[in-house]
Amino acid sequence: MTAPTVAGRRSALAGAAFLMATSAVGPGFLTQTAVFTAQLAASFGFAILISIVVDLVAQLSIWRVVAVSGRRAQDVANEVIPGLGYVLAALICLGGFAFNIGNVAGAGLGLDALAGVPVKLGAAISATLAIGVFLVREAGRAMDRFTLVMGFVMIALTAFVAVSSGPSLPEAALRMVWPTEISVLAIVTIVGGTVGGYITFAGAHRLLDAGVSGVESLPSVDRSAATAIGVASLMRLLLFLAALGVVSRGGVLDPANPAASVFRLATGEAGYRLFGMVMWAAAVTSVVGSAYTSVSFLQGLVPSAARHRTRWTVGFIAVSTLVFLGVGRPVGLLVAAGALNGLILPVSLGAMLLVSRRRSIVGEYRHPGWLVGAGVVVVVAMAVMGARSLVVELPRLFQ
Repeated sequence: MTAPTVAGRRSALAGAAFLMATSAVGPGFLTQTAVFTAQLAASFGFAILISIVVDLVAQLSIWRVVAVSGRRAQDVANEVIPGLGYVLAALICLGGFAFNIGNVAGAGLGLDALAGVPVKLGAAISATLAIGVFLVREAGRAMDRFTLVMGFVMIALTAFVAVSSGPSLPEAALRMVWPTEISVLAIVTIVGGTVGGYITFAGAHRLLDAGVSGVESLPSVDRSAATAIGVASLMRLLLFLAALGVVSRGGVLDPANPAASVFRLATGEAGYRLFGMVMWAAAVTSVVGSAYTSVSFLQGLVPSAARHRTRWTVGFIAVSTLVFLGVGRPVGLLVAAGALNGLILPVSLGAMLLVSRRRSIVGEYRHPGWLVGAGVVVVVAMAVMGARSLVVELPRLFQ
């Protein structure tokens, strides 16, 4: 890798931030927020606050360690504990697969809201279009620009709906620090949906590919990581307020498509259709991003994935779609995907904390004590909460 120019460096830092943020703000993100707001009302704000703190700790630690080492996460993890990198790669591929099933489901929900297309048919159509991206040269760049534009459209539309729904801001602020109900599943799920699985590593590895690494790059890396969490958190808060306003007025969200019904109840049929377009665009681009990143990790496990990357990526999308068509239950899948990736976070963050202590990898760099301490707390807390959610709460989604 060669050192990037000043303009290239700025572009890479912004690109990494928005890659992570737009990967997080997908259909699962929207569905999870609507579902838990309907269940917890203003108290869901507490889960969001906790998730923002956890997200920042995880993101800053992982991006810093990857940047200082100048190598991909699975490679340095293997040096700390032989085989750990392979385990990490396997877990991220598994989580990416779960996310991809949820993204395909979200694309079906989006087309249903936009044009009344049956969810499974819409999912199949969307998956076919996503596969086409990998069969056409230079289509990836156009999709990157489209994702960025649609991300801004999504934020603007959600802000409009949040204002239109008229939530009680004092109540939301109070319950954010003094909730009447706490849901472990909500915390694990939204953390997993923001920094779980492949999402955090996608941004960190993007910086490596652009030549942004080394101790001297840390101030810029910190700003990029914080920007990514800021964008994703802003979207989460806006959608939470929009849903809270609807629920507070007695609106009942459609369990088959809860996020879309927030927009319909707040802004009418036009808002519902526009949301469908944004939901679909976010889902299709997330299918592409999830498949691409997961297969990049898969290359360390399966040599043929490196030689035939396009075929593996197409197959990844196709199998994800077949699983969704067979299982159905799109809303449950979208929530479950976030919960599963929340379980992966303790492994990925724990591995990077171990790497941060290895002089042979990070040299003279010293990981900040507060990030080490906070990181250990996050690893333990997410492991305990994730295990509880997996055994006790998550199965209720499919009852």
